[in-house]
Amino acid sequence: MKINDLLLKDAMIMDLQATDKKGAIDEMVAKLYEVGRISDIAVYKEGILAREAQTSTGLGDGIAMPHAKNQAVNEATVLFAKSKTGVDYEALDGQPTYLFFMIAAPEGANDTHLQALAALSRLLIDPEFVEKLKKAPTADAVQQLFAEAEVQKEEQTDVTTTESVSDRPYIVAVTACPTGIAHTYMAEDALKKKAKELGVEIKVETNGSEGIKNRLTEEDIARAAGVIVAADKKVEMDRFNGKHLVNRPVSDGIRKTEQLINEALSGDASVFHSSGQTVAEESSADGTFGQRIYKDLMNGVSHMLPFVIAGGIMIAISFMVDQFMGVPQDALNQLGSYNQQAAWFNQIGNAAFGFMLPVLAGFIASSISDRPGLIVGFAAGALANSGGAGFLGALIGGFLAGYVIKFLRNLFKGLPKSLDGIKTILFYPVFGLLITGFLMLMINVPMKAINDGLNSFLTGLSGTNAALLGALLAAMMAADLGGPINKAAYVFGTATLATTVAEGGSVVMASVMAGGMVPPLAIFIATVLFKNKFTKDQKEAGLTNIVMGLSFVTEGAIPFAAADPLRAIPSFVIGSALTGALVGAFNIQLMAPHGGIFVVLLLSKPLLFLLFILIGAIVSGIIFGLLKKEVTTA
Repeated sequence: MKINDLLLKDAMIMDLQATDKKGAIDEMVAKLYEVGRISDIAVYKEGILAREAQTSTGLGDGIAMPHAKNQAVNEATVLFAKSKTGVDYEALDGQPTYLFFMIAAPEGANDTHLQALAALSRLLIDPEFVEKLKKAPTADAVQQLFAEAEVQKEEQTDVTTTESVSDRPYIVAVTACPTGIAHTYMAEDALKKKAKELGVEIKVETNGSEGIKNRLTEEDIARAAGVIVAADKKVEMDRFNGKHLVNRPVSDGIRKTEQLINEALSGDASVFHSSGQTVAEESSADGTFGQRIYKDLMNGVSHMLPFVIAGGIMIAISFMVDQFMGVPQDALNQLGSYNQQAAWFNQIGNAAFGFMLPVLAGFIASSISDRPGLIVGFAAGALANSGGAGFLGALIGGFLAGYVIKFLRNLFKGLPKSLDGIKTILFYPVFGLLITGFLMLMINVPMKAINDGLNSFLTGLSGTNAALLGALLAAMMAADLGGPINKAAYVFGTATLATTVAEGGSVVMASVMAGGMVPPLAIFIATVLFKNKFTKDQKEAGLTNIVMGLSFVTEGAIPFAAADPLRAIPSFVIGSALTGALVGAFNIQLMAPHGGIFVVLLLSKPLLFLLFILIGAIVSGIIFGLLKKEVTTA
């Protein structure tokens, strides 16, 4: 089967009208349905979006290859589309996308179809060919270019080198992507092409939809100076035991080929030690120590995010309901749970929030040590929560649990194989929970002492300048976003309410609440002003942070702070401190302990209060956006 058998003229869009990713996908899917190549728009589009959620198929250099293989596809097809102005497709290089190849493969696609799709992927590695496609004026011209390219490929023959194996360095590689249609083969060709330029001999195994091709033998691996695994799915890893191994996403195999090859040859790559696991479960060879920590951290953050968002919105609704139904002034400390209807939402939201820290710690631990780490990590997060250690304590607990399980694996590896089953369900969870639990109880002690010490320190500052105190308390609200520092500032603020009600409210409480509202709002501003520095999921989370920030749910910023603490937290602290200082300097008073925008009428100067929060959020958002690195795929 030729590429042009799949690349139909009727399914080409020579002037794509969409300007963003969603519009481009909708336009291309509609075209496939129009020409009868798919039977169900919703089902096929679901497959496309699922693939995009894993890693953007905007490969960079102006090319995107969205693809899906499911039951909605009637016949294998490649839809070609070209945009004259470029589309913001969230490409890996952050640049506009001009050429699109939407690949539709039926669920039972045979090898012939898959080989044609692989050939298409390989052709797009050639920049000269891509440039010709960008200039092609008609659908016929596009087909002509592919026909000529195929003929040229057929005329090329592999020339066996006359050099001995000792004359050139030799490495091996494995490429794989979740669907095994496009990225797998593009990475293969990119690695081969760059290796040839560098004078390096390479053998590349592909784990694609058509199965494993060009499988690496024991002799290949033994001879290789290094191994490259460019994969976004599980591949066989035990065979690389003892080899210098570079483990990266498949997109790096396409875009960072020279870097991967040089690292594999340098002898500096980590030596892989097999533990009977797959690439998705083994972290000992997964890049540098910092990269491994980041990967483990992001596993916890990504699982925690839905709990933060859903729980925070439910709590915000509870404040809204109480504000609408009315709460007596002497019962403002019950805002969000005074009326039964509000209490229902509050209870639901707090239930979700209750899982937030255990989920964070549990999935950090599972990323480090797979399923045995999950229960121990959950328990560590719960102990951090109940012991006052907050989300920073849960972070520590997650890593602690993961590495305790790794320690136990090494400790028990000498046991007879007949006990392998019982190790996972008995030895690891019981001993892991015992060790991690007692360590967490010890960690919680100094964290509690820090919390109490901060309260005493703040009490001693009560008579100092209101602006200085407001800046300090607001900065503390942003320092650990719900942890012991944040809670110390909040408790101190609420303690001032009882003695200030007769005076019209507490300036301290107003500073505390303002400082806590800034970080989530700063996230939204950063995701709007610096779109290329955030993933699609982060930008969507940025939108939800509007509600959470306005509702004084500081925890909405936790996923961003946990993922990039050295840039996020200082940014939040600066903006919050500025807001707190302004609130204190203008003597803005508040009579409620919580509620955000829903208690704005209980402020002495509501408009100024909102203005100062906006100023702080803009400052924090801009600083965070400037400091944050460009988005990288993983």
